[in-house]
Amino acid sequence: MIRQLLTATLALSSLAALASPAELSDAQALEIGRRIWKNECAGTVSGLTSWNKGEEFPSLGIAHFIWYPAGRSGPFEESWPGLARFLKTQNAPVENWMLGACPWKTRDAFMADLNGPRLTALRAMLSQTVAPQARYAAMRMEAALPKMLAATPSAQRAKIEANFRRVAAEPLGFYALMDYVNFKGEGVNPAERYNGQGWGLLQVLETMPSAGNALPEFARAADAVLTRRVRNAPPARNEAKWLPGWRNRLQTYLQ
Repeated sequence: MIRQLLTATLALSSLAALASPAELSDAQALEIGRRIWKNECAGTVSGLTSWNKGEEFPSLGIAHFIWYPAGRSGPFEESWPGLARFLKTQNAPVENWMLGACPWKTRDAFMADLNGPRLTALRAMLSQTVAPQARYAAMRMEAALPKMLAATPSAQRAKIEANFRRVAAEPLGFYALMDYVNFKGEGVNPAERYNGQGWGLLQVLETMPSAGNALPEFARAADAVLTRRVRNAPPARNEAKWLPGWRNRLQTYLQ
């Protein structure tokens, strides 16, 4: 156990020296993937295929990538199709139906098929591809900075980039950035707003001060942004029920 913990610590601490998250080693990708998996669904295989009550889509994989039913769209970015295509390029056992539109139109239909052959095969594939899923999360994080800068007024761009790089330079910084951007998005989608206020990585970096210990400040800013999201959310969504779990997740950025 001590050797495993030491290996994990060294793998994570060495992330700060990487020039790009695309350079993650297999060990680093697997360790970060397991952390994200634990955050999203307690590291359980059953949690790899979920459809939460009150939501209009299933959430799949270690980072609960969103997959909208055929003919639907919503306020949140659909991230499953990109992951499925990426896993296919990594020679994962991605079946053809996984590359198309989501075949379940409602949560009831999804739940009725939970132990059927399609979702059973999907969970098996996802449980075997933790490291590639983490690599996809890293690619998404890597692409987030130019998107955020393009969506930011010129006077604020220096602060956003500086805070991003301050966090990335910390031993757990890449993990925190990867997890948050896959957890709550880049923050650049105008549809991902309540009362005109977003909750993605951009909003967290805007809220952070420009000085101080980067990761604690990042976690505090994320807490403030997510608390604001709950306050602004439509009452029918009852998002307050998720806030304690979200806060527990933010604490993993400091451990």
